[in-house]
Amino acid sequence: MKFRKLRNLEVSSIGLGCMGFSQSYPPFIPNEDAIDVIRKAVELGVTFFDTAEVYGPFKNEELIGEALKPLRDEVVIATKFGFEIGSNDDYKDGFRPIGLSSKKEHIKKAVEGSLRRLQTDHIDLYYQHRVDPDTPIEDVAETISELIKEGKILAWGLSEAGANTIRRANAVCPLTAVQSEYSMWWREVEINGVLDTLEELGIGFVPFSPLGKAVLTGRFNKDTKFENNDFRSTIPRFSSENWKHNVKLVDYVNELANKKNCTPAQIALSWLLHQKPFIVPIPGTKKVSRIQENISSENIIFTPEELSDIRNHLDSIKLTGNRYNESQEKLINKD
Repeated sequence: MKFRKLRNLEVSSIGLGCMGFSQSYPPFIPNEDAIDVIRKAVELGVTFFDTAEVYGPFKNEELIGEALKPLRDEVVIATKFGFEIGSNDDYKDGFRPIGLSSKKEHIKKAVEGSLRRLQTDHIDLYYQHRVDPDTPIEDVAETISELIKEGKILAWGLSEAGANTIRRANAVCPLTAVQSEYSMWWREVEINGVLDTLEELGIGFVPFSPLGKAVLTGRFNKDTKFENNDFRSTIPRFSSENWKHNVKLVDYVNELANKKNCTPAQIALSWLLHQKPFIVPIPGTKKVSRIQENISSENIIFTPEELSDIRNHLDSIKLTGNRYNESQEKLINKD
């Protein structure tokens, strides 16, 4: 497997997004099976694993900690802080995210919890999960600087942050990576200045949902219906009206896969890898076969002419619908 750098942090060119083991994309597999999948990913060359305290909540970090403890020196673990997680007897497992908080005392408490659940003495990459409008990003960066000096984290990043916020944070404590959605299915970072800002400042970029929340895997068609407990059922882009139009992109990616003699997922991931050398996608999956498929995408080559044709075609489809519902959209920093 090839490697890329997020600033100075070297990781496999394709990582593993681990959220789906614990939430959003049922059915879920037993923990022992998930551990086997994660360890097999390491055997296959994956060194970059992404989780967060809010996934579960807490369950995903516990899973990653158990799975990777014997392999800790071989991997890079990224996790996230920034949600205030309260207790509620009516909520599954007694915990629920109740808001945002990146106050100093909250971050200090959050990092200790993540270290304990991950069964490690340091976190390789610690993201602010969502920008807290009530805490200046400069204050967050100062707190992170203290954690770096203490050796509890090695590097930090932002998730779903706007270009100006990225600049302000990086000026206080240099960012290693920024995480946001990016794929053939959602390309906003190309037009809102984020991708250009990262390139200018030498910051790595980690696209989550690089397979368009799995629609670019070839599994779906115009007749697909998403169950009520499936995260996608809450997203406007997947509403029945928008899906009728947006499925055109799915069909197009399937056509490209046939021409290249590969899978649609490999088309989508290879396209991302061709965009910038500092991009490291983190597709999620619960299957070893999908991990093998995903990492093989680095062997799919596009010519400059093919990339130009693809971009022109993507521009012509003009996908409709937001990628989050109204309440989730409010959590995205666009400054």
